[in-house]
Amino acid sequence: FQVVGVADPNPFARGRLQEQHCIEDTNVFDDWRTAAQREKFADAVIISTPDRLHKDPAVAFAQKGYHILLEKPMAVTAADCSEIVSTCTQSGVMLAVCHVLRYYPAVRRIKELIDSNVIGDIIHIQHLEPVGFYHFAHSFVRGNWRNEAESSFSLLAKSCHDLDLIHYWAGGRRCMKVSSFGSLSHFTKDNQPPGATERCLDCPVEGSCPYSALRIYLDRVKQGAVGWPVSVVCQSTVPDIESVTEALRTGPYGRCVYQCDNDVCTNQVVNMEFEEGLTAAFSMVAFTEKLGQRRTTIYGSKGELHCEDGSLVRVFDFLSRRTTEHKVDIGALEDLGLWGHGGADYHLIDGFISAVASGDTSLILTGPEETLASHRLVFEAERARREGRVVFCGSDQD
Repeated sequence: FQVVGVADPNPFARGRLQEQHCIEDTNVFDDWRTAAQREKFADAVIISTPDRLHKDPAVAFAQKGYHILLEKPMAVTAADCSEIVSTCTQSGVMLAVCHVLRYYPAVRRIKELIDSNVIGDIIHIQHLEPVGFYHFAHSFVRGNWRNEAESSFSLLAKSCHDLDLIHYWAGGRRCMKVSSFGSLSHFTKDNQPPGATERCLDCPVEGSCPYSALRIYLDRVKQGAVGWPVSVVCQSTVPDIESVTEALRTGPYGRCVYQCDNDVCTNQVVNMEFEEGLTAAFSMVAFTEKLGQRRTTIYGSKGELHCEDGSLVRVFDFLSRRTTEHKVDIGALEDLGLWGHGGADYHLIDGFISAVASGDTSLILTGPEETLASHRLVFEAERARREGRVVFCGSDQD
């Protein structure tokens, strides 16, 4: 496929994409609305605006007849998610949502094993998302997803992937009821160390803080690592010692984590009961060594399935009392540098582009209706947390 246009308010990002893809000046925009007003000049559009700015471009481009690859979450309200789906359906365009983990080789292997009945009937799913201590500080304390009013609640912003996976593995069973508990822990003014200042650059106790911006960003630059998360700190220039230092002096990523305007949960649990008695338990926690290395155990009537590092799925059979190891290999993708999310990034784009080229929607693993169903589960879980009660999904029953 060919990238033929770009819309971005950031001139540095916009110019870089134009140069990388040799985009004509007439197809370069500083606002997506200008692009949407033009006559349709591409087959598809990738929408990767901030979370709260997903619905309007998705609806506008769908009405123009563009097939859509939409970043997750679809939108920040259930009503907006529904409107996106209905508009795409009415317009006859394909919608793929970037629930990239469905394309993760280990996740697909788990699904194959479940469907082949190697562990029998699924009884319980246990799933953990370890966000990573510095990742959470970067994205959800200092960064774009720190404040619900500006973005969305953390279960939606970070963990809609995970509830979607549970929904995927549940195999079409509808979630009947859900409960949830969680809160903002530690990253508050009350936990600021004595003597700490508003910014890490001039803080006398910075050296003893694991969340020091100097440790997270400047130390990486000194080692020559200027990719994520350093690249986010300097979005208008190439990261180096001088530009990153200036960004920490004046921008959001140099702030003390105990003096930010963050209000989203650092830890949350979600308990679900699906049709046929299947139960599931999900945990999201910020304070972990591992960064995004999910851990999944699925308990069945004939065996137990376990996956922790993404490269190996273990199945214990109750009858033979033996463990079988199923290796997950992304091989050539890693050699080619296409290893993002364990190769899932490649498979997501490949599936979407192939679907657009062929008209075969079965190549999209994250289509509109199923994604809408898992998003609704996220909204119901957050309602359960806020209201402190069990929510019966799809109803207002107490």
